[in-house]
Amino acid sequence: MLSDKMQAALNDQINMELRAYYTYLSMSAYFQDSGLPGFAAWMFHHAEEEMTHAMKLYDYIHVRRGKVKLQAIPEPPHTWDSPLAAFEDAFEHERKVSISIDKLVSLAREEGDHATNSFLQWFVDEQVEEEEVVSNAIDKLKLVGDFGPGLYMLDKEMAADAAAGEGETEAEA
Repeated sequence: MLSDKMQAALNDQINMELRAYYTYLSMSAYFQDSGLPGFAAWMFHHAEEEMTHAMKLYDYIHVRRGKVKLQAIPEPPHTWDSPLAAFEDAFEHERKVSISIDKLVSLAREEGDHATNSFLQWFVDEQVEEEEVVSNAIDKLKLVGDFGPGLYMLDKEMAADAAAGEGETEAEA
C-alpha cells in the first residue's frame, strides 16, 4: 500500500504528465496553424506519449490500492514566437518532469517503498530519452534558423520521426 505522502506525490505527477499532454497538444495545434504539419505530427505523437505516462501512474496507484485524485490542468500557451521557442518550452517542461521524477524516486527510497522505486525506474530512463529527443530537435532548429528550405526539410524529417514512433521505448512500442 502507498503512504499518504507517496500517493499525493504520484497524483501530482499525474497532473504534471497531463499538463505536458495538454501543452504538447497545444504546440501541435500551433504548428498545424503555422503550416508545419510535420512538427504538428511530432508534437501530437509526444502528447500521446505524455498521456501514456499519466495512465501508467494512474494504473499503478490503483494496483497499490491507492486513490487517484485528478486535479485541474492549467490552460497551456497557444502561441510561440517561433518553432525554436516552442521546443525550448518543451525542453524546459521535460527538465521539470525529470526533476519531479527524481524527487519521487528519492521519496520512495526514503520511505523504503521498493515497489514504487522499481516502478519509477522506467520513468527515469524515459526522461533521459525525452530530454535527448527534444534537445536534438532544438539543435536542428538552431542550425536551420529562419531558413525556409531548411525548416521545410526539418518539417518533413519530424513527420517521418512521428510516423516511425521516434522516441518510443520498448515498453510503449
